[in-house]
Amino acid sequence: MGKVSKRAASIALMKTHQTVFSCPICKEGMEVTEDGQVICDNNHSFIIAKQGYVNLMVKPTTSMYSKNLFESRKDILNSGLYDPLQQAITKYIGKDAKTLLDTGCGEGSHLERICSSLDSVLAVGIDISKEGIQTAAKYYENKIWCVGDLANSPFKEQSFDVILNILSPANYDEFIRLLKPNGKVIKVVPQSNYLKEIREQAFAQTEKETYSNKQTVERFKECFTNFQQERITYTCELEPELIPKLLEMTPLGWHLDKEVSIQKITIDLDILIGEYNS
Repeated sequence: MGKVSKRAASIALMKTHQTVFSCPICKEGMEVTEDGQVICDNNHSFIIAKQGYVNLMVKPTTSMYSKNLFESRKDILNSGLYDPLQQAITKYIGKDAKTLLDTGCGEGSHLERICSSLDSVLAVGIDISKEGIQTAAKYYENKIWCVGDLANSPFKEQSFDVILNILSPANYDEFIRLLKPNGKVIKVVPQSNYLKEIREQAFAQTEKETYSNKQTVERFKECFTNFQQERITYTCELEPELIPKLLEMTPLGWHLDKEVSIQKITIDLDILIGEYNS
């Protein structure tokens, strides 16, 4: 037998876990058909693409992020620069989680690397950027990749044990709807020294040269219980070929010439962990 196509493998995976889907148009449950349609009781239908992802957007949107950006992000994340962060997130997910949703997953590299340390978990990534999800489906298998909008989410209530939200906008009302009882949200936000070498050059002598996440942390604490917070901070030497990729993947770098000289980079992040007990 030949190798199963990405589309066929994705159809099989989505069909096995079709109960997580909810029609983004009418909110009815959805079925995944053998020929690769994701269809609801009211016949609203979405097609699983040949690359192995499904676009569940109700209306098209334009993304400020290009395929090149996501390719650069993949290379940076797979270089090991964020390994300590990913290892810490895996610790907080724990061994009992069966369903995991990465919101604002981009090209999926965080989710892929985190799942490499987890057993038998259903991993789902959603992003509003079609370019990001296409890149995720290109490189990473055995996960459900969805183009979709958290403001009009294509998932059923109480479908996920853990929701990840890594350096991405949050929708706490939707997270609460999607979490199983005693489910967990793990959110990553920048701390004051995150990518400071880029920030200092891009915003020297302006108010943007410094950053505080205080408001974001307080808002998170208002929404979730059993709050925990861990700061992950370290400085790494950067391989020269990774510098332009790092500048391309972060909006901070868009303000700088790609030839800028940066020998090292500081990662400084807060992991926020909270539960929702209805």
